Amino acid sequence: MSETQDLTLDEIRALLAPVLPRHAAFDGWRPEAVAMAAREKDIDADIAQLAFDDGAIGMIDAWFASIDARMLEAVPPEQLATMSIRKKITALIEARLTLLAPDREALRRALAILALPTNAARAAKLGWRAADVLWRAAGDTATDFNHYSKRTTLIAVYASTLLVFVDDESEGHADTRAFLARRIEGVMQFEKVKAKFKGVGGGERLSLSRFIGRLRYPAV
Repeated sequence: MSETQDLTLDEIRALLAPVLPRHAAFDGWRPEAVAMAAREKDIDADIAQLAFDDGAIGMIDAWFASIDARMLEAVPPEQLATMSIRKKITALIEARLTLLAPDREALRRALAILALPTNAARAAKLGWRAADVLWRAAGDTATDFNHYSKRTTLIAVYASTLLVFVDDESEGHADTRAFLARRIEGVMQFEKVKAKFKGVGGGERLSLSRFIGRLRYPAV
């Protein structure tokens, strides 16, 4: 008897999610990819299809959720505790990119699907979830307007980084990492200059909200 026989549909989604992209890279985010992933994990194909009855968006959602979980494992709280806010955000995004790297073609296809007007609401929800996971891992506990502004801006930062990442052929994706670093450094330099006029110390003393509030889509 298969050990997977008694899994719930949610458990099947979680089990198949990490392997879906390797098949979606060739078959697209379609039922064929689910069938291949199910075969790989010894799951009944019909039951697997039921687990992803929301189609491509559901498959992408499950994959991104698995990336969230693996990112938190890759950069645990005890490691983040020793970092500044800037380094926390950088480390988390870079860990996420490392996890996505083996499946860039699947990511490219996923981003194309999410860019469709009919998927705008779901794409926004997934973007918000990613930003929220990043900020919570970085220790953010804001509940006021800053809670929303920081996440909204980080969505833009992460999205622009992904657009560079999917076409980055540099070794170790160095160009993407440099792109991200430039954006963050640009923000910090701006805040240091502004702080001088206000008589406030610069550097890491700058507040979390002012730091992320200045991140914007830059020109590549």
